[in-house]
Parts: sequence; C-alpha cells; structure tokens
Amino acid sequence: MGITSAIVLFSVIWFMVLFVLLPLGMRSQGDEGDVVPGTQPGAPAEFKAGRMAKRVTVIAVVLWCIIAAVIIYGGLTVRDLDWFGRMGPAPLSDSESGG
Repeated sequence: MGITSAIVLFSVIWFMVLFVLLPLGMRSQGDEGDVVPGTQPGAPAEFKAGRMAKRVTVIAVVLWCIIAAVIIYGGLTVRDLDWFGRMGPAPLSDSESGG
C-alpha cells in the first residue's frame, strides 16, 4: 500500500467514524430547555469539537491499523468474502498447473 492509499484509507475511516459518533450522547437545546433565540431547538446544546476530534482520531487510528495490516499482509482476500461461491474456483498459478 502506497502512502497516498494509506492517507485516503485513513481519511475515509476518520470521516465514517465521525459520522457514526456525532449523534451519540448529543443533547439538543430543546432537551436542555434552553433554546438560544434564532436557533433551532434540535441544535446541540454543547458541542466540543476538539474532544470529538480526539475520540474520532483514536478510534480511526485503531481501525486503520487493523485494516492496513490485513491489506499489507494479505490475510484476507476477496475470495474469502465470497460466501455464495459466485467467483468460481480460483485459477491455478503457473507452478500448480505444471507449466
């Protein structure tokens, strides 16, 4: 895996984790009973972007390490995910075919 692929993979994982974690534990201004004039009642009451970014980054790094290790060391292939047998048998390599 090249450096560009690693950066793109990390970015995708980071944003996926961000969008999963954003609604968790969020309290709206309507829930708190203190709606700031000019805002929607569903707006967050307290949003700490730095704290959220740290959490997302830690989780994304762990996931990235796992996924990158699988990609680099080849422990999992596309054929391993073919549960319905749609890909057919794996082709023989030159050494296996006797050629």
